[in-house]
Amino acid sequence: MRPGTLLRLALAGTRTDGARVALTALSAALATLAGLAALTVLAVAKPPGDEWTQSEQYTTALLREPGLRPGVAFALLLLCVPVLGLAGQCARLGAPGRDRRLAALRLAGATPGQVTRLAVAETGVASLLGTVSGLAVFEVGRRLLHRPDAAGRLPLPTDMHPAPAAVAAVVVGLPLVAALVSALLLRRVTTTPFGVVRRVRTRAPWPWPGVLILVALASFAAIRPLLLWYERRDAVEPDGLVPTLVVVGSLAAMIGVVSGTGWISYTVGRVLHRHGRGPAALLAARRLTADPWAGSRTFAALLAALIFGAGAAAIRADFLARIELSRIADSGGMAGSDSFYLGAMDLVDLAVAVAVAIAAGGLLVAVVEGVTSRRRAYAAQVATGVPRSTIGRSLLWASIAPAAPAIALALTVGYLLIRGTLPAPSGGDFERVVCDTGPQGCGTDGVATRTEWVPKVTVTPDVPWEQLAWFAAGGLAAVLVTVGAGLLLLRSATSVEELRAS
Repeated sequence: MRPGTLLRLALAGTRTDGARVALTALSAALATLAGLAALTVLAVAKPPGDEWTQSEQYTTALLREPGLRPGVAFALLLLCVPVLGLAGQCARLGAPGRDRRLAALRLAGATPGQVTRLAVAETGVASLLGTVSGLAVFEVGRRLLHRPDAAGRLPLPTDMHPAPAAVAAVVVGLPLVAALVSALLLRRVTTTPFGVVRRVRTRAPWPWPGVLILVALASFAAIRPLLLWYERRDAVEPDGLVPTLVVVGSLAAMIGVVSGTGWISYTVGRVLHRHGRGPAALLAARRLTADPWAGSRTFAALLAALIFGAGAAAIRADFLARIELSRIADSGGMAGSDSFYLGAMDLVDLAVAVAVAIAAGGLLVAVVEGVTSRRRAYAAQVATGVPRSTIGRSLLWASIAPAAPAIALALTVGYLLIRGTLPAPSGGDFERVVCDTGPQGCGTDGVATRTEWVPKVTVTPDVPWEQLAWFAAGGLAAVLVTVGAGLLLLRSATSVEELRAS
């Protein structure tokens, strides 16, 4: 098949296929913007001087301080996680129609390899269109936002630009990764002239993702003991030790929580089947046990965002404990800059809210795709006498029942990752000289002084129940809103005429 023919067939199709390509391109553009923004922050050159020398050309301390810039870049990169999850959900939009189109190509003489390359090319071309558009928006925005103030300082690092190799890696790498992931997902798909056959696993999910969660907790908990081990031996730890443990632990936590949703869905389905009352609960139970991995695909981006949000809540609690310790010890410490640190955490919370909103878009696409792909089955149920309200309640059960424990698990894991790394802040346990005549006379001769022992004080960070509850409520609200929006399509999707649809 010639490349031109492959490209023309990849972009052909109905309005649903066009919407799938457009949404995939939009997701790739958002991921490109987040990646290029992170690379721009990392490209800020360190000014001459010691390691604490700040870049005074910026107005915000998040960009001025060299120790905070990697955290800003990491937060921007984490925004790519829900965006890529949205792209995965968009790629499934209109899957039945695409399957019929691929089967028609097989009937016209195309080989299985050709139709597989066609499906992979569709995702790759859509992602490439999105990354090129994202690069164009980034370049235009960089010029429009370059507005120094009267002192010549900038609110954003618009004076920097990522290296051309890094830009090419983002613009070309994302479509290649999307195409490779599509090829990996299609390895169990066989396209025949009579339709598309998928080989699925029929055995129940195992709780093996719990092992990944334990690995993640162990990776984060090992950071401080390893650093103390090097410190006791007057040695310097390897540069990549802490970043490697953080990356491995974060990936293991996300994969473990998202994969564990399959086991949660299957277990919740069995409990509903045994103890549920009413046809809606029983229909939802059968759906959860028949396809338990649907929850992992649907809630992946939302759970990743909530893990990050719970970790941010734990860091905020540690900041508050250190500020309280500084006030108790009357030694300044972080107390003088508490507004800066808490303001930085407010920005992190804003990033989490944006990530949850993006993940809600992915949920909406998943719900709409689920309703449209099962419209013939729902129409058959309505034709046999099942009320539409019962089908709607079953969809609500199938979404909320696994989402609630999965959200609780994500918040718990995200919080424990940080709490296992940061010990309770403590101070004191030393001697200090005190002037009896007050601090005004400490520098004069003949002033009576005395030595006093400062007892050790430990401030245990409070569990941020309120913030975690807001994250949980936001996640459940996102699920409810998207399911409610999807139910608006239920009446048209359950029309009896759908039984005659090809």
